Amino acid sequence: MNHTVGIAEMKVSKHERDVLVTYSLGSCIGLSLYDPIARVGGMIHCMLPLSKIDPAKAQANPSMFTDTGIVALLQAVFDLGAERRNLVAKAAGCGELLDEKGLFKIGERNYAVLRKILWKNNILISGEDVGGSLPRTMFLHMADGKTVVKTRNGEAEL
Repeated sequence: MNHTVGIAEMKVSKHERDVLVTYSLGSCIGLSLYDPIARVGGMIHCMLPLSKIDPAKAQANPSMFTDTGIVALLQAVFDLGAERRNLVAKAAGCGELLDEKGLFKIGERNYAVLRKILWKNNILISGEDVGGSLPRTMFLHMADGKTVVKTRNGEAEL
């Protein structure tokens, strides 16, 4: 059963029939985390890199920001029984779709914050499809942790 992860949302699951999916990853970051031993995982779709621009919004919706959202996703999968040492992390998005002049670099900044938080938690990204100018759709299959990214040019497993 597909469960949509909207913009500035996250979902976690321990049901093997579930598929988590997020659409329209442009400069936003999509992150999937999966523990193949506990067979639990989650996905998040973060818009902006740092919550300090609006602490009230970050408190109300941590998933909006990469720095608070990734921490919340980690806690949510740990609460379902995932263990840090088993986590498989895969990322998509971080493009520069609407910023041709490179003024804001939201995608690049989202990616930098993501890598920093995962590094601090001793988690390496095992697969990614980031940068560029194509919007992406990301799927996490809970049965086996398979993560697939689709663009208008096709699809690939991360």
